[in-house]
Amino acid sequence: MNWFEAALLGLVQGLTEFLPISSSAHLRIVGSFLPNAADPGAAFTAITQLGTETAVIIYFWRDIVRIVKAWFGSLTRRVPSNDPDARMGWLVILGSLPIIVLGLIFQDQIESVLRSLWIVATMLIVFGLILAVADAVGRQERDLTNLTYKHGILYGFAQAMALIPGVSRSGGTITAGLLMGYTREAAARYSFLLAIPAVFGSGLYQLYKVVSKEGITGPYGLPETALATVIALVVGYVIIGWFLKFVSTRSYRLFVWYRIFLGLALYLLLGFNVISA
Repeated sequence: MNWFEAALLGLVQGLTEFLPISSSAHLRIVGSFLPNAADPGAAFTAITQLGTETAVIIYFWRDIVRIVKAWFGSLTRRVPSNDPDARMGWLVILGSLPIIVLGLIFQDQIESVLRSLWIVATMLIVFGLILAVADAVGRQERDLTNLTYKHGILYGFAQAMALIPGVSRSGGTITAGLLMGYTREAAARYSFLLAIPAVFGSGLYQLYKVVSKEGITGPYGLPETALATVIALVVGYVIIGWFLKFVSTRSYRLFVWYRIFLGLALYLLLGFNVISA
């Protein structure tokens, strides 16, 4: 049964990681309805996210190689520092700093009290409403060639909000991008690139702790977690392409209503003691 549950959670991770609906919230919620009725745990969540971020690397492989080459070239002065790809390399590094620093400072809270389903439900609704406002008022005039270092930092702090389950990493960064005037597709693309260092850093750190120190906590062992990670990679790769096509022509209204509905449903389930917070 643990194998089946882990596979299901891997499917959920792959389906929800890149949508602005919070994959960590969905893992937390779905875990409460499985026979184990338990939080899959911060380690399981972080490690399975390695699968979806690997999907990002595969999907954007050419872009990433070009950015990395230009960034290294700028260090040796072979590439001008104002080269768009070199700048993007620096912007990804700069935008990753807030989530790394805040993740280390608030690690204990992130792995415990912030995983309460009451908090998850609240964040789903609150940040769903903020996304609705951003989608409605954002000018959507800028593309990624207009990305500034100031905006890179603001994107980074928006991504750091995703340390709270229910906010959504892509939802936070996309919302910030829309409010700063970027197009839906540009905000989504930078969100994917910006997540790579943070997610790999968090996932590899959790994997290191599991393998070398404390073992995995929660209902799923390392083999089951590995299965979930592989499933998340395959499903996530498909979702990236679909999502980028979707946001190029459609608004985020569908995801806003989904977040609000899910948050309200979660309040009811918790209020009537159907599931435990």
